[in-house]
Amino acid sequence: MFEILNFITWNPKPEIFEIGSFGIRYYSICWLLAFMFSYIIMLNVFKREGKSQELLDKLTIYIFIGTLIGARLGHCFFYDWAYYREHFVEIFVPFQKINNDWKLTGFTGLASHGGAIGILIALWYFAKNTKTNFIWIADRLVLTVPVAGAFIRIGNFFNSEMIGSPSNLPWAIIFQQEDNLPRHPAQLYEALAYIVIFVILWIMYQKNKNPKPGKLFGLFFILLFSARFFIEFIKLDQVDFENGMFLNMGQLLSIPFILAGIFLLFRKTNEQVKK
Repeated sequence: MFEILNFITWNPKPEIFEIGSFGIRYYSICWLLAFMFSYIIMLNVFKREGKSQELLDKLTIYIFIGTLIGARLGHCFFYDWAYYREHFVEIFVPFQKINNDWKLTGFTGLASHGGAIGILIALWYFAKNTKTNFIWIADRLVLTVPVAGAFIRIGNFFNSEMIGSPSNLPWAIIFQQEDNLPRHPAQLYEALAYIVIFVILWIMYQKNKNPKPGKLFGLFFILLFSARFFIEFIKLDQVDFENGMFLNMGQLLSIPFILAGIFLLFRKTNEQVKK
């Protein structure tokens, strides 16, 4: 039996404030903070390596667009295609039709694996258009992604989404928007894991200004998507079709990234990357 008084009860409104149908959500603020801190980190890297802020500003635009498009399409196609194939226009607009009335909801469905794919595509276009080495910029960009991911998971926490399975641990949280059971705060586990990954990558970068090409990129893939893979075991399934699956969609999508990371980390190369 769970003793409810021993656990934290969590039931915030997702909106910080509302004016009519318009509202500012904690989740949106977390996304903005994710991009802001990522920019600050990359600005530090670019200054250290003699790159211009103008180049970083171009990169930021590419990554911003790639992340949002990739994350949105990833959610719609990987997790909720049964709904969006019947409401196709809602993929592209921040409105949802509720009781025959359109309401401004923002893009409420975003998937991190789709965002990762979108970032890789955006990064490839950026490298091609600016004649920047793809591996060089990828090794630097991955320093920012865990920090951004941590902010986004905190946003999920404010939304009481992506919650964990029932738990009697002393730090379990009752997400009242779901039920009255104490559960693993899986979003916070991921946020903490991502911060640890950032610290590991940042220390490695600081100690070795010119690491083996692809080393940080590969290690990032292994660490971040392994963390995601294992934490999924204590999460509730996000969509109904995952019920009964031994590995859920998040885990299946993580495996190719982990394998790519192993390849990047252990491949033999004598390449000296040109910036």
